[in-house]
Amino acid sequence: MHVPDGFIDAPVSVAAGVAAAGAVAISLRGARRELAGHSGSAGSAAERAAPLAGLVAAFIFAVQMLNFPVAAGTSGHLLGGALAAILVGPYTGVLCVSVVLLMQGVLFADGGLTALGVNIMNMAVVTVVVAYAVFRVLVRVLPRTRRSVTVAAFTGALLSVPGAAVMFTLLYALGGTTDVPLAKVFTAMVGVHVLIGVGEAAITAATVGAVLAVRPDLVYGARGLSTPLKLRVGGELVDAPAAATPAAGRRSTKPVWITGLVTALVLAGFVSYYASASPDGLEKVAADKGIDRKVERHAAANSPLADYSVKDVTDTRLSGGLAGVIGVGATVVVGTGIFWTVRRRRAEDLTATSTTAPTGPAAN
Repeated sequence: MHVPDGFIDAPVSVAAGVAAAGAVAISLRGARRELAGHSGSAGSAAERAAPLAGLVAAFIFAVQMLNFPVAAGTSGHLLGGALAAILVGPYTGVLCVSVVLLMQGVLFADGGLTALGVNIMNMAVVTVVVAYAVFRVLVRVLPRTRRSVTVAAFTGALLSVPGAAVMFTLLYALGGTTDVPLAKVFTAMVGVHVLIGVGEAAITAATVGAVLAVRPDLVYGARGLSTPLKLRVGGELVDAPAAATPAAGRRSTKPVWITGLVTALVLAGFVSYYASASPDGLEKVAADKGIDRKVERHAAANSPLADYSVKDVTDTRLSGGLAGVIGVGATVVVGTGIFWTVRRRRAEDLTATSTTAPTGPAAN
């Protein structure tokens, strides 16, 4: 659902950019708390939160390269808002998807640069808000089990994609550059993106379920749902004392990070070659309804990595694979750098607060 330049007029694109900038600013503040308190502990666990968030961004970049067929001549791909919000928190999730969109627009000419605000609102803000709201409601009403977390993740992801389609329709109603009846745009966009939502839900639930199976302490949305360690005493199973339970903060995240990065590299560098070549939902609707009549050439169309291929590499498979690997590497580096800076800023704020706060009788 990457909106190119020319679909939405300049005034609405600017307004969307301002709104997106505000959402990112709010998310930066919220992400400080999420990253500082990740895994429910301080210290070393919090230090590892930034690389994990960077990994989530890189994984979303990789999976977005895997278009899957949803109807005759139409494909879809992961948007990623639901997955990011559940794994690392809603504020950090908005930043994860925003980093992906920035990298795609600047390096790969995917999604217009003047439409970056539109894409952040559609694919980052709306998907996270819808998915995480639905997820939290379901987690509260369902039994507190890992299966419930997976079910809630599936449902939130499923609804987030048509939610993004509704947002695009609203922006098109305010600033569409072509004269297409709004009812036709709404029906076509929501209809195809409901189908894409099924794929989004399946990918999200499978990924969340996989992380839950090995490290439930790393799933932001599953905090407090960890099963306590059991000991057999006198023939009966009882909860182990807290001291006997391995602290999540002491467990290394390196195996998870390495496994996730290798998976992302394989998906982007190899599996992406077998992705569907059909246009995605927005591209198909735009072509069928005439929304794309005033589409503009991307400002980075001559980029060495435009269209997810490496310039001057003639072998299609090698070119696409190299572009995918470069994209994953660039996203994990940029994302980790941003999240590390955000987390460090939070730590500095807490340190400053603790050193300046008045204590004891001397403060009087």
